[in-house]
Amino acid sequence: MSKTPTPQKSPTPQKSSKAPQPSTPDAVTLHSTTQDPDDFAVQISDQIESFIVAVTEIAKGDEPDSAVPFLLLEVSQLLLAGGRLGAHEDILPDERYEPDLGAEPDMDDLRERLAAMLDPVDVYSEVFDPYEPRKAPVAARISDDLADVVSDLRHGMAHYRAGRITEALWWWQFSYFSNWGSTASATLRALQSLVAHVRLNQPLDDLDGLDTDEELSTAESTLEEEAGQVMAEEIAGPLGLRPVK
Repeated sequence: MSKTPTPQKSPTPQKSSKAPQPSTPDAVTLHSTTQDPDDFAVQISDQIESFIVAVTEIAKGDEPDSAVPFLLLEVSQLLLAGGRLGAHEDILPDERYEPDLGAEPDMDDLRERLAAMLDPVDVYSEVFDPYEPRKAPVAARISDDLADVVSDLRHGMAHYRAGRITEALWWWQFSYFSNWGSTASATLRALQSLVAHVRLNQPLDDLDGLDTDEELSTAESTLEEEAGQVMAEEIAGPLGLRPVK
Protein backbone atom coordinates (compact mmCIF):
# COMPACT_ATOMS: atom_id res chain seq x y z
CA MET A 1 0.00 0.00 0.00
CA SER A 2 1.42 3.27 -1.05
CA LYS A 3 1.74 5.79 1.71
CA THR A 4 2.01 9.54 1.65
CA PRO A 5 5.28 11.09 2.80
CA THR A 6 3.34 13.95 4.36
CA PRO A 7 0.67 14.07 7.09
CA GLN A 8 -2.00 14.14 4.34
CA LYS A 9 -3.43 10.66 4.05
CA SER A 10 -5.14 8.94 1.11
CA PRO A 11 -8.98 8.94 1.32
CA THR A 12 -9.44 5.20 1.83
CA PRO A 13 -7.27 2.54 3.45
CA GLN A 14 -5.89 -0.24 1.28
CA LYS A 15 -4.49 -3.30 2.93
CA SER A 16 -2.49 -4.89 0.16
CA SER A 17 0.86 -3.71 -1.13
CA LYS A 18 4.35 -5.03 -1.45
CA ALA A 19 7.33 -3.35 0.08
CA PRO A 20 10.57 -3.22 -1.86
CA GLN A 21 12.53 -3.68 1.37
CA PRO A 22 10.44 -5.28 4.16
CA SER A 23 11.55 -4.36 7.63
CA THR A 24 13.02 -7.08 9.83
CA PRO A 25 11.01 -7.78 13.00
CA ASP A 26 12.89 -6.73 16.09
CA ALA A 27 12.71 -8.05 19.63
CA VAL A 28 9.62 -5.99 20.49
CA THR A 29 6.64 -8.33 20.80
CA LEU A 30 3.21 -8.09 22.33
CA HIS A 31 3.38 -8.05 26.16
CA SER A 32 7.18 -8.07 26.19
CA THR A 33 8.54 -7.43 29.67
CA THR A 34 11.00 -4.95 28.16
CA GLN A 35 8.20 -2.60 27.13
CA ASP A 36 7.20 0.34 29.28
CA PRO A 37 3.54 -0.23 30.32
CA ASP A 38 3.04 3.53 30.27
CA ASP A 39 4.15 3.76 26.64
CA PHE A 40 1.43 5.04 24.28
CA ALA A 41 1.90 2.21 21.77
CA VAL A 42 1.70 -0.46 24.49
CA GLN A 43 -1.51 0.97 25.92
CA ILE A 44 -3.19 1.26 22.52
CA SER A 45 -2.16 -2.24 21.47
CA ASP A 46 -3.39 -3.68 24.79
CA GLN A 47 -6.81 -2.07 24.34
CA ILE A 48 -7.05 -3.26 20.76
CA GLU A 49 -5.97 -6.80 21.55
CA SER A 50 -8.45 -6.91 24.43
CA PHE A 51 -11.26 -5.91 22.09
CA ILE A 52 -10.36 -8.51 19.45
CA VAL A 53 -10.15 -11.30 22.04
CA ALA A 54 -13.38 -10.25 23.77
CA VAL A 55 -15.46 -10.01 20.59
CA THR A 56 -14.14 -13.38 19.42
CA GLU A 57 -15.13 -14.96 22.74
CA ILE A 58 -18.56 -13.31 22.80
CA ALA A 59 -19.23 -14.54 19.25
CA LYS A 60 -18.88 -18.15 20.45
CA GLY A 61 -22.34 -17.72 21.98
CA ASP A 62 -21.61 -19.28 25.36
CA GLU A 63 -23.48 -16.45 27.15
CA PRO A 64 -26.00 -15.09 24.62
CA ASP A 65 -28.07 -13.29 27.27
CA SER A 66 -25.06 -11.15 28.20
CA ALA A 67 -23.78 -10.59 24.66
CA VAL A 68 -25.25 -7.14 24.07
CA PRO A 69 -24.11 -5.51 27.36
CA PHE A 70 -20.68 -7.12 27.00
CA LEU A 71 -20.37 -5.78 23.45
CA LEU A 72 -21.49 -2.36 24.67
CA LEU A 73 -18.67 -2.38 27.22
CA GLU A 74 -16.03 -3.58 24.76
CA VAL A 75 -16.93 -1.10 22.01
CA SER A 76 -16.98 1.74 24.54
CA GLN A 77 -13.48 0.85 25.71
CA LEU A 78 -12.22 0.51 22.14
CA LEU A 79 -13.47 3.98 21.28
CA LEU A 80 -11.38 5.35 24.13
CA ALA A 81 -8.32 4.02 22.31
CA GLY A 82 -9.70 5.49 19.10
CA GLY A 83 -10.17 8.87 20.73
CA ARG A 84 -6.56 8.84 21.91
CA LEU A 85 -5.40 7.98 18.40
CA GLY A 86 -7.58 10.71 16.96
CA ALA A 87 -6.27 13.33 19.37
CA HIS A 88 -2.65 12.31 18.77
CA GLU A 89 -0.57 14.19 16.23
CA ASP A 90 -0.31 12.60 12.80
CA ILE A 91 1.71 9.41 12.94
CA LEU A 92 3.95 8.82 9.92
CA PRO A 93 5.22 5.36 8.94
CA ASP A 94 8.92 4.60 8.87
CA GLU A 95 8.76 3.26 5.32
CA ARG A 96 7.16 4.59 2.17
CA TYR A 97 5.60 1.22 1.33
CA GLU A 98 3.77 -1.13 3.64
CA PRO A 99 5.40 -4.54 4.16
CA ASP A 100 3.35 -7.34 2.64
CA LEU A 101 1.27 -9.12 5.28
CA GLY A 102 -0.05 -11.80 2.97
CA ALA A 103 -3.71 -12.82 2.82
CA GLU A 104 -6.15 -11.08 5.13
CA PRO A 105 -7.83 -13.27 7.81
CA ASP A 106 -11.32 -14.47 6.86
CA MET A 107 -14.00 -12.64 8.84
CA ASP A 108 -16.96 -14.69 7.61
CA ASP A 109 -17.06 -17.06 10.58
CA LEU A 110 -17.01 -14.22 13.13
CA ARG A 111 -19.61 -12.28 11.14
CA GLU A 112 -21.96 -15.26 10.86
CA ARG A 113 -21.66 -16.18 14.52
CA LEU A 114 -22.49 -12.63 15.60
CA ALA A 115 -25.39 -12.42 13.15
CA ALA A 116 -26.91 -15.66 14.44
CA MET A 117 -26.51 -14.61 18.06
CA LEU A 118 -27.91 -11.09 17.58
CA ASP A 119 -30.84 -12.04 15.40
CA PRO A 120 -33.43 -10.37 15.27
CA VAL A 121 -31.83 -7.14 16.61
CA ASP A 122 -28.81 -7.25 14.31
CA VAL A 123 -30.16 -4.71 11.81
CA TYR A 124 -30.38 -1.07 12.90
CA SER A 125 -30.82 2.37 11.35
CA GLU A 126 -27.98 4.89 11.21
CA VAL A 127 -27.15 8.22 9.62
CA PHE A 128 -23.91 7.69 7.71
CA ASP A 129 -22.61 11.26 8.01
CA PRO A 130 -24.28 13.60 10.54
CA TYR A 131 -22.76 16.63 8.81
CA GLU A 132 -24.16 15.81 5.39
CA PRO A 133 -27.46 17.75 5.09
CA ARG A 134 -30.73 15.92 4.51
CA LYS A 135 -29.03 12.54 4.47
CA ALA A 136 -31.53 9.71 4.90
CA PRO A 137 -30.80 7.00 7.48
CA VAL A 138 -29.42 3.74 6.16
CA ALA A 139 -29.77 0.20 7.43
CA ALA A 140 -26.69 -1.46 8.92
CA ARG A 141 -25.84 -4.66 10.79
CA ILE A 142 -24.05 -4.87 14.12
CA SER A 143 -22.48 -8.16 13.04
CA ASP A 144 -21.08 -6.64 9.84
CA ASP A 145 -19.80 -3.60 11.71
CA LEU A 146 -18.00 -5.58 14.40
CA ALA A 147 -16.39 -7.92 11.87
CA ASP A 148 -15.17 -4.94 9.82
CA VAL A 149 -13.72 -3.26 12.90
CA VAL A 150 -11.93 -6.44 13.97
CA SER A 151 -10.52 -6.80 10.44
CA ASP A 152 -9.02 -3.29 10.54
CA LEU A 153 -7.59 -3.81 14.00
CA ARG A 154 -6.06 -7.19 13.17
CA HIS A 155 -4.29 -5.65 10.19
CA GLY A 156 -2.50 -3.21 12.45
CA MET A 157 -1.88 -5.88 15.09
CA ALA A 158 0.00 -7.98 12.54
CA HIS A 159 2.46 -5.11 12.10
CA TYR A 160 2.72 -4.60 15.85
CA ARG A 161 3.52 -8.25 16.54
CA ALA A 162 6.18 -8.14 13.82
CA GLY A 163 7.87 -5.26 15.64
CA ARG A 164 6.74 -2.53 13.23
CA ILE A 165 5.31 -0.33 15.97
CA THR A 166 5.09 2.93 14.04
CA GLU A 167 3.51 1.14 11.10
CA ALA A 168 0.85 -0.33 13.39
CA LEU A 169 0.08 3.02 15.01
CA TRP A 170 -0.13 4.70 11.60
CA TRP A 171 -2.58 2.12 10.36
CA TRP A 172 -4.75 2.21 13.49
CA GLN A 173 -4.88 6.01 13.42
CA PHE A 174 -5.55 6.25 9.67
CA SER A 175 -8.21 3.54 9.62
CA TYR A 176 -9.80 5.08 12.73
CA PHE A 177 -10.46 8.26 10.74
CA SER A 178 -11.38 6.53 7.51
CA ASN A 179 -13.36 3.49 8.63
CA TRP A 180 -13.42 1.77 12.00
CA GLY A 181 -13.94 4.88 14.13
CA SER A 182 -17.26 5.83 12.54
CA THR A 183 -18.29 2.18 12.26
CA ALA A 184 -17.63 1.50 15.95
CA SER A 185 -19.39 4.74 16.93
CA ALA A 186 -22.53 3.74 15.02
CA THR A 187 -22.41 0.26 16.56
CA LEU A 188 -22.07 1.74 20.04
CA ARG A 189 -25.19 3.84 19.49
CA ALA A 190 -27.16 0.76 18.43
CA LEU A 191 -25.93 -1.33 21.37
CA GLN A 192 -26.62 1.48 23.85
CA SER A 193 -30.14 1.80 22.46
CA LEU A 194 -30.76 -1.93 22.84
CA VAL A 195 -29.61 -1.93 26.46
CA ALA A 196 -31.67 1.18 27.20
CA HIS A 197 -34.83 -0.40 25.75
CA VAL A 198 -34.37 -3.43 28.00
CA ARG A 199 -33.48 -1.56 31.19
CA LEU A 200 -36.27 1.00 30.72
CA ASN A 201 -38.79 -1.70 29.80
CA GLN A 202 -39.49 -0.08 26.43
CA PRO A 203 -40.33 -2.71 23.79
CA LEU A 204 -38.65 -2.25 20.43
CA ASP A 205 -40.81 -1.19 17.52
CA ASP A 206 -41.47 -3.79 14.84
CA LEU A 207 -38.32 -4.01 12.73
CA ASP A 208 -39.99 -5.83 9.84
CA GLY A 209 -38.98 -4.24 6.55
CA LEU A 210 -35.73 -2.73 7.85
CA ASP A 211 -32.91 -4.51 6.10
CA THR A 212 -29.58 -3.74 4.50
CA ASP A 213 -30.91 -5.17 1.23
CA GLU A 214 -34.15 -3.20 1.20
CA GLU A 215 -35.36 -1.42 -1.92
CA LEU A 216 -35.24 2.35 -2.45
CA SER A 217 -37.37 4.34 -0.04
CA THR A 218 -40.54 6.02 -1.27
CA ALA A 219 -38.84 9.43 -1.25
CA GLU A 220 -35.87 8.14 -3.21
CA SER A 221 -38.15 6.38 -5.71
CA THR A 222 -40.12 9.59 -6.22
CA LEU A 223 -36.96 11.59 -6.84
CA GLU A 224 -35.76 8.97 -9.30
CA GLU A 225 -39.05 9.09 -11.18
CA GLU A 226 -39.05 12.90 -11.30
CA ALA A 227 -35.46 12.91 -12.56
CA GLY A 228 -36.48 10.50 -15.31
CA GLN A 229 -39.32 12.77 -16.38
CA VAL A 230 -37.01 15.77 -16.56
CA MET A 231 -34.53 13.84 -18.69
CA ALA A 232 -37.34 12.72 -20.98
CA GLU A 233 -38.51 16.28 -21.49
CA GLU A 234 -35.03 17.70 -22.08
CA ILE A 235 -33.50 14.88 -24.10
CA ALA A 236 -36.23 12.74 -25.71
CA GLY A 237 -37.85 15.66 -27.52
CA PRO A 238 -34.75 17.04 -29.27
CA LEU A 239 -33.72 13.52 -30.26
CA GLY A 240 -37.15 12.77 -31.73
CA LEU A 241 -37.83 9.94 -29.30
CA ARG A 242 -41.37 9.01 -28.42
CA PRO A 243 -42.35 9.14 -24.76
CA VAL A 244 -42.63 5.79 -23.06
CA LYS A 245 -46.22 4.91 -22.14
